[in-house]
Amino acid sequence: MRARDLGIVVGTHRTGTLNAITDVPGVKLGYATLGGAPSDGEKTTVNTGVTTIIPHEDIWTEPVFAGAHRLNGSGEMTGLEWIREAGELTSPIALTNTHSVGLVRDALVKEQVAHRGPGPYWCLPVVAETYDGLLNDINGHHVREEHVFDALRTASSELPAEGNMGGGTGMICHEFKGGSGTSSRVLDTAASSYTVGVFVQANHGRRERLSVEGVPVGRRIGAEVAPTPDAPTSFERGSGSIVVIVATDAPLLPHQCTRLAQRAALGVGRMGGTGEQYSGDLMLAFSTGNRGIPPYLWDENPQVERATVELSMIAPQLMTSFFDLVIEATEEAILNCLVSAETVTGPTGITAHAIDHDLLKTAMAN
Repeated sequence: MRARDLGIVVGTHRTGTLNAITDVPGVKLGYATLGGAPSDGEKTTVNTGVTTIIPHEDIWTEPVFAGAHRLNGSGEMTGLEWIREAGELTSPIALTNTHSVGLVRDALVKEQVAHRGPGPYWCLPVVAETYDGLLNDINGHHVREEHVFDALRTASSELPAEGNMGGGTGMICHEFKGGSGTSSRVLDTAASSYTVGVFVQANHGRRERLSVEGVPVGRRIGAEVAPTPDAPTSFERGSGSIVVIVATDAPLLPHQCTRLAQRAALGVGRMGGTGEQYSGDLMLAFSTGNRGIPPYLWDENPQVERATVELSMIAPQLMTSFFDLVIEATEEAILNCLVSAETVTGPTGITAHAIDHDLLKTAMAN
């Protein structure tokens, strides 16, 4: 179930065929999900996992341009310094829980070595996290490297499932059950059509601030109607984090990717997120529109003809249109996450309730 299945349409621009990040040609997404089944009040110890996003099949040896943005920094995304320095994404992207970042990163290094074989190259993979400790035994370290490999091997260009999936399995969004969500938009120009896809791992926000297309949904579905998680008093409401991954086949340079990542934060804000004190709200955008970028470690004797690369760039006059697409797709990805998620009760009895579809439709209609 997705937002449009309920008759809720975000924005005015048309979506891709799947309305997902996998509408961007070559992009694949995979999950390894541990737990996450609806519990109806029954405690479940493990609700976590791994999500992988593969920009294209040769990403280990052919980087793509990328850029990043930080709305609030109470979170982690490895590999960002090289992206900021060189503007290159050199690995698949993986999303998981806070305490599994190191293991997932190491598994991606092993994957690169398996793919490329021995050599003097280095690997700075991108792994991001959000905190699932209210609904998952986060200190049990249940994510293993085989789960990372499974998420990579099963990655596909099909419509991904949403909600309690992969790294988003144990997440909470605006005090409803959250998790994984995606959406896409298409821009038609005189020269070509370009796709922008967004994927979110949403674990952020306060209930009263949740807004959909300007409708104060969170206030209309208050705690007296749909209970909020009974988190410890030391846990600040709205804490948790959101990671937004933006993909496009438009030929963007690194600084343009950074600008798209910045606008994803506006989509989070339009839905009611404020980048709370203890929320890690991190955005990364990459473009597959410029291919043939040399590996970040050349052969021992690089050829002269590899010293330059022919590139394309979207005209600056079109960037506003791309900003609109990113904002809309980010909003709808968060909403799809909420609509698809199912109620989960964690190991200590804390329950994150799924948003009720009928209540949501009623809230939007009033």
